[in-house]
Amino acid sequence: MNVSTVKQMRAMDRAAIEQYGIAEELLMENAGQAACAALQDMTPVAGRRVLIFCGLGNNGGDGLVLARKLHSLAAEVRVYLLGDPARFNGAARLNLDIVRRLPLNMDQLVDCDSLADELVRCDTVVDAIFGTGLSREISGLQGQVIERINNSGKPVLSLDIPSGVAGDTGQVLGAAIRATATVTFGLPKIGNLLYPGFALGGRLHVSHLSFPTALTEDEQLQVAINNPPPLPPRDATGHKGSFGQALFIAGAAGYLGAPRFAALSFLKAGGGYSRLAAPEAIVPFLAMQGGEIVFVPQQPTPSGSIALSNHESLLELATSQDFVVIGPGLSLDPQSQQLVRELTATIDRPLLVDGDGLSALCAEPEILQQRSAPTVLTPHLGEMARLTGCSIAEIEQDKIGVLQQTASRLQAVIVLKGPHSLIGTPDGRVFINLSGNSGMGAAGTGDVLTGTIAAAYCLGLPLVEAVCKGVLLHGLAGDLAAENLGEDGMTAGDILDYLPRALQAERSGLPTRLARRYSGPLPV
Repeated sequence: MNVSTVKQMRAMDRAAIEQYGIAEELLMENAGQAACAALQDMTPVAGRRVLIFCGLGNNGGDGLVLARKLHSLAAEVRVYLLGDPARFNGAARLNLDIVRRLPLNMDQLVDCDSLADELVRCDTVVDAIFGTGLSREISGLQGQVIERINNSGKPVLSLDIPSGVAGDTGQVLGAAIRATATVTFGLPKIGNLLYPGFALGGRLHVSHLSFPTALTEDEQLQVAINNPPPLPPRDATGHKGSFGQALFIAGAAGYLGAPRFAALSFLKAGGGYSRLAAPEAIVPFLAMQGGEIVFVPQQPTPSGSIALSNHESLLELATSQDFVVIGPGLSLDPQSQQLVRELTATIDRPLLVDGDGLSALCAEPEILQQRSAPTVLTPHLGEMARLTGCSIAEIEQDKIGVLQQTASRLQAVIVLKGPHSLIGTPDGRVFINLSGNSGMGAAGTGDVLTGTIAAAYCLGLPLVEAVCKGVLLHGLAGDLAAENLGEDGMTAGDILDYLPRALQAERSGLPTRLARRYSGPLPV
């Protein structure tokens, strides 16, 4: 499913009204109906007390439609208007006038003195205060209302996005509603899916509001939820060569976990033949825990990393491989850093650079622009900051935009790791990955990701789809591990061990935590 910015959604609203003749009143009616369906999914409504907080814009108008529909379903509804009702206009004004004729309580809220009792008495709260149009820090009465709602302990349904969450970034603007569920309209907004907004939204429902597919599937919408195509079926007569060969250039003295996790995850994720080029001194120790890996011992530097003198032999070996990974646990040894730069410039195979390999390229990122073969980069926020010259705070304020610009500039597919990981392509597309959990915030999990991506490519997916599939499967393995072990204390080894089950679940369509986070489109 595509994901929109606030500006794109406003353009879609205008197109629906002006180009397709779908009246604004009908769109608002559909939004209220979708909100009613989402609320009924949360809890029975007949005889229940529902407290609705309405701002003065179209989000408040959606709340007024919901008030009318809940009244018709025998709910006891009370509406608080956060501002002067004379400022309502258009479809929102029409619905205000309708609600005024109904036998339900509606008042302008001027202070919070009476809210404590009302919040105690109600069963459910509806947040229709701001929606996605908010661009300023919340303060004053609205901030107090949000604080009271959050402290009430009552289930909360937010309309479009929790009030206080920025629609384009997911960042909190001073204060924000903590919702039990959110129903978003047209398409999910970026702020619905990026943290912290995602965590504040609860279960996410989506209603297309009867928008034509020409709007919701417009190719100008370059951001989407990560939902790559299925893996090709496994060849029943296949052998290790049938499922791909990958070379991992990784490891150094003191960094034994990263190379093992990277090379072994390729096999655990379905790959056929995994070669690990590592300093000769650490190979015996790695082999004790990774006997399935084929080792290619390398001449070491004095510090125990891979020496620059290995360049020609590694380049020759790389030409016979389907995929090459360089960087996990390689260290910051100057020779190894130069080796990364020279191999990146000369290897003509699909190449994934991670960890210490990214540190090497931060000094000369223009090397990436000169590559003829595809490149994948897998930075976390700190590494992305070094690649771009931006601060982490600057990136967090515009993750999508920074990722698009960087992937285009470096001509690489970039996985910006974190909750939620983002996959950016050189042509401007971005995929938001929804699998994974906080238990994956441990050393070594990124190394497992590198091998998983390599395996997805070697199993037959095109590069971009393979990266998307690898990220999805990696997160799914983490979710399956968390379901059985809990998120506390999960390790990279746990995720590694659950990769085969992740592939099993992906191929068989078994329900996972991912399916419970996102409900898909409502029928409105």
